[in-house]
Amino acid sequence: MRYELYYTASNQGRGEFVRLALEEAAADYVDVARLSGPGQGAEAIARFIQDAAVEHPPFAQPFLKAGKLVIAQTANILLHLGPRLGLAPKSEAGRLWAHQLQLTVADLLKEIQDTHHPIAHGLYYHEQKPEALRYTQHFLAERLPKYLGYFERVLGGAKGRGCMVGRSLSYVDLSMFQLVEGLRFVFPRTMQRVEPGYPALVALRDRTAARPNIAAYLKSTRRIPFNDRGIFRHYPELEESVWGQTPMALP
Repeated sequence: MRYELYYTASNQGRGEFVRLALEEAAADYVDVARLSGPGQGAEAIARFIQDAAVEHPPFAQPFLKAGKLVIAQTANILLHLGPRLGLAPKSEAGRLWAHQLQLTVADLLKEIQDTHHPIAHGLYYHEQKPEALRYTQHFLAERLPKYLGYFERVLGGAKGRGCMVGRSLSYVDLSMFQLVEGLRFVFPRTMQRVEPGYPALVALRDRTAARPNIAAYLKSTRRIPFNDRGIFRHYPELEESVWGQTPMALP
């Protein structure tokens, strides 16, 4: 089957979690937003969302066409793809556990996005900067350690099994890789300081980056670079509001 992924070509965003699964499995897929020509790219995505003939229309990107199915929401897409790409447990309990973890990833992504857009997505960052500074202070001090600590505990610590679900790589492991990469871009000083406290997560990130298909993808033009759009955005002043101007030392 040839899959069609619908997500903006301007940033990695939530679509990247789906791309990583497709790339790891060497699946046959097309990134619709990056097609060129009349009626292609962003125009094709907008037209599809507004198409009244679609039985189960998506609210927003990302969404995936898999045969006759149209599946929206990142975690839902991965719930469908996981077993078909060999990236999910075979048991129902295992698949539900993977889905539960992916939904927790979605919760964290929302909080990361709120560090630069805490009031409204329709406002520019500079229009809500004071609120962003305050939100980020609480996020880095309270929320981020809870999430990272939870994922580290799921991995079983430094001497754990090395995978988030069972003993084989799953789409949740790929999502952990993307989370660490994104957080390193958004909050480099914070991650430098806290990563020694999460050795299993860092090790998982490193193993995933070294996998042949992922390594090739990361070097290719298919991997959209991090930028100032989407979920993961780097605004240095947000970290400075927490750590100040003094360079941080590792614990």
